[in-house]
Amino acid sequence: MSGKKNARMEDKPARLTVLIDSEKKKAFEELCASQDITASQVLRQLIREYLAQHGVKYEASSKRIPD
Repeated sequence: MSGKKNARMEDKPARLTVLIDSEKKKAFEELCASQDITASQVLRQLIREYLAQHGVKYEASSKRIPD
């Protein structure tokens, strides 16, 4: 596999599946909606903050997922 093709593959967003209690999911989605923000936006921010809190460095993708 060429380096160029491999670099393109790394730019693609990845899916993260999380299993939670259905009532927590509903409450979370309702809270997000009331703040005019998506659940995905909140989770991406939480992940960024968690990585920063633990001093984890990473290279941001050139194809940014909007927040």
